[in-house]
Amino acid sequence: MGKENHLVGRIGWLRAAVLGANDGIVSTASLILGVASAAADKGEVLLAGVAGLVAGAMSMAAGEYVSVSSQSDTEHADLAREKRELEDDPAFEREELAQLYVARGVDVSLARQVADQLMMKDALGAHARDELGISEVTAARPVQAAMASAATFTIGASAPLALVLVSPREWLLPAVSAGSLVFLAVLGMVGAVAGGAGVLKPTVRVAFWGALAMAVTSAIGALVGTVV
Repeated sequence: MGKENHLVGRIGWLRAAVLGANDGIVSTASLILGVASAAADKGEVLLAGVAGLVAGAMSMAAGEYVSVSSQSDTEHADLAREKRELEDDPAFEREELAQLYVARGVDVSLARQVADQLMMKDALGAHARDELGISEVTAARPVQAAMASAATFTIGASAPLALVLVSPREWLLPAVSAGSLVFLAVLGMVGAVAGGAGVLKPTVRVAFWGALAMAVTSAIGALVGTVV
């Protein structure tokens, strides 16, 4: 019998990838629209977009690494504490594990047998999984998350930048706005399919919040451009 592939295994990288790509499209498109609305020429708009791409990718990588590293540190601290408790009072820890299974509906005697067998094979692993909720699938991976966020941010940010390159200055605002909404809708669909969810709700959600961010930034850019 082949091993089942569950979608929950994709949670770590999928979350970082969708967040990075979404932020890349929204922040770069919003920056481009804000600068363009302030009556800047195409060269200035492109320069601002490239600067936003580089700064955003580095910020995403650093922020994701720091955030996920904090989660990883907490997990390691909990595991170290659990290891000490197993060494100090294994009988108490065995009963604690058994009671977790009893709470899930397992008969007391059977729960104790299961706890005994699991602890004989890998006591710390059993407690990490069933008491702390830490498993190989959900464990924090800071480097993987940072690289995924930076890479997908760059890919996402490149999309509105490409629209700036191919669009005449007079069509820049509508082209970047419409094109970025299409990119966001595609991202929502891809993320939904990769995660095994329905397509419509994630697509509408991503497109709506992206449109709102771009609209606010364009309005501020136009206001500042008028005042300055």
